[in-house]
Amino acid sequence: MPPASPGPGTPARSESGPADRAAAERRPSGELESTILAALWAAGAPLTPGQVQGAIGTDLARTTVTTILSRLHDKGAVTRNRSGRGFAYTPTEDAAGLTARRMHTELRKEEDRSTVLARFVSQLTDEDERLLRDLLDGGER
Repeated sequence: MPPASPGPGTPARSESGPADRAAAERRPSGELESTILAALWAAGAPLTPGQVQGAIGTDLARTTVTTILSRLHDKGAVTRNRSGRGFAYTPTEDAAGLTARRMHTELRKEEDRSTVLARFVSQLTDEDERLLRDLLDGGER
């Protein structure tokens, strides 16, 4: 026997459960890390998780901020020093340095580095290609 349809005035039951809603509300990968790093760069001084929480102005729990900072520390993106009973965090690199580190990480994952680099270079704009050539020829940034 098929399930009965809801009667008049009875709301239809949603097929999505709490896990589906959480997945739909989930931020893109790395968004929280980027937001927290941006707050640290803007501060120009070490921040505690509570200070980061205040700086980013979201409803994130301090424990969530602490977890993200710990993950960034494990990845080498921030350093930490004792501050009271907890830690204060400082970024190890600026935004450009972090992007370069990510590019190196991705490149190290591939066995065929020459193909990856060739495809990367083939997708550069003319301006970026000139800049890369200048840098490879000894230019500094």
